[in-house]
Amino acid sequence: MTAFLTIIVLILVFIAIWQMTKIFELSQTAADRSQVANDKDNKLNGYLMFAFLIFIYLLTIVSFWKWGKVVLGTPASEHGSQYDNLMNISLGLIFFVQIVTQALLHYFAYKYRGEKGKKALFYADNDKLEFIWTIIPVVTLAGLILYGLYTWTNLMDINEEEGDPVIVELYAQQFNWKARYAGNDNVLGDANVRLIDLDNNNILGLDESDPNAGDDVISFTELHLPVNRKIIFKMRSQDVLHSAYMPHFRAQMNCVPGMITQFSFTPTVTTAEMRMDNKISDKVQRINKLRADRRAKGEELDPWEFDYVLLCNKICGSSHYNMQMKIVVETQEEFNAWMKEQKTFAQTMAAN
Repeated sequence: MTAFLTIIVLILVFIAIWQMTKIFELSQTAADRSQVANDKDNKLNGYLMFAFLIFIYLLTIVSFWKWGKVVLGTPASEHGSQYDNLMNISLGLIFFVQIVTQALLHYFAYKYRGEKGKKALFYADNDKLEFIWTIIPVVTLAGLILYGLYTWTNLMDINEEEGDPVIVELYAQQFNWKARYAGNDNVLGDANVRLIDLDNNNILGLDESDPNAGDDVISFTELHLPVNRKIIFKMRSQDVLHSAYMPHFRAQMNCVPGMITQFSFTPTVTTAEMRMDNKISDKVQRINKLRADRRAKGEELDPWEFDYVLLCNKICGSSHYNMQMKIVVETQEEFNAWMKEQKTFAQTMAAN
């Protein structure tokens, strides 16, 4: 009841102030009550346009200075430099056009502001100007599109017969990832969600009658990749649309229920080498300093160590934020040793 009365009183106070304001306005009979902007108004707005131009430029500079260091840094895949070049060229053009057009826009807003006695010039058309400001964007965008198509074609050139690739299936499920390696035959066995048998530990629905499935290796916790060897990913989803996102490798592909999508890349930097990268080292130090400050306030946080990570880049449900898997890039010898420690699908089924 007290809260209700308080709200009523506040509403009445607001109404009283509003009415007093109206009375004050009506009492100012000598004031200029015209709603038409005069020269003073137009000049003030022109200066405000310049002030806003400076504001957006300063905001851009501060953003680069403060958050420019959180970018991904060194690409860890063979195609990563192509991807970054395309991104940098696109961003460079965007910022150049933004700086020029915003400067002209705000300058013209001041220079051609309304003034008493000044009449705007009626300018019907100019074929030369129309051609210039049409052809420049067309040529620029055509160049970007062609370069983008060239880069995309190189990225999506997936040839399973070239370079002795490692075949890996990424299996997406709310809210975790599983990795299945093709084994010694380098051929993934057939699988179907209808064949999933949790009681028999056939979590991915592999076809037990398919001879190619027997030597497949399933990893539930980590994705191991050999450095400088092509990796071909086959991607499946059990339930909803997911997206396999590996940011440091500049790789992303949707995982669609009912179909297999694919992507490939060649890792070029091992996990150990990336941890020694200057930008990564600085990032680790910054994060661990923040964690130390939070530990001092009583939070339980362990020191952070860099790892490559597989994320889901589609909002797939309530625990989407936590759908991730550690990626370990290592030498071929280390990868072979890890594979020997894993049980094949046939061994797992026999144990059951």
